[in-house]
Amino acid sequence: MATGSRASSDSPSGADDPGSTAEEMVSALLTASRLLVAVSARSLAAVEEALTLPQLRMLVVLESHGALNLSQLAAELGVQPSTALRMLDRLVAVDMVARGASPTDRRTTVISLTATGRRTVNDVTERRRAEIARIVDAMPPGQRRHLVQALQAFAEAGGEPPVGERDARHVGW
Repeated sequence: MATGSRASSDSPSGADDPGSTAEEMVSALLTASRLLVAVSARSLAAVEEALTLPQLRMLVVLESHGALNLSQLAAELGVQPSTALRMLDRLVAVDMVARGASPTDRRTTVISLTATGRRTVNDVTERRRAEIARIVDAMPPGQRRHLVQALQAFAEAGGEPPVGERDARHVGW
């Protein structure tokens, strides 16, 4: 849909659907995204001030996927292997990740979380969860259901698989 065009609604003009233009939706999502990044940054700073959001993302990928080789990790992060390697070196230096030999191919090095890295992901995730819960609690109850439906539709349109209840406790990103 082109920016500025009307989204589908029950009325042909979309006039009874405030916020129905694509540009209004994009603006609202950008604002919400900014809020979520701020929540993530605050949660991270409260746990580990020297860790960056991209480094946290690496820890979360390793937590959710398990041990990966450098190429797999870079692909999951959407970065070049050289960029992933620089991030990895910093995280090894602070004992958040470890390098080791692959159990299936001793020539391949795999990267995995250490206990410190796992604890960091869990602590940041719990702080984010608490702050997001506080924000949701401040919303009018009647709008919460609509938010859930809209976010589910947004995630589906973007190809993001839903997070199950069990997974939701362990997803840090």
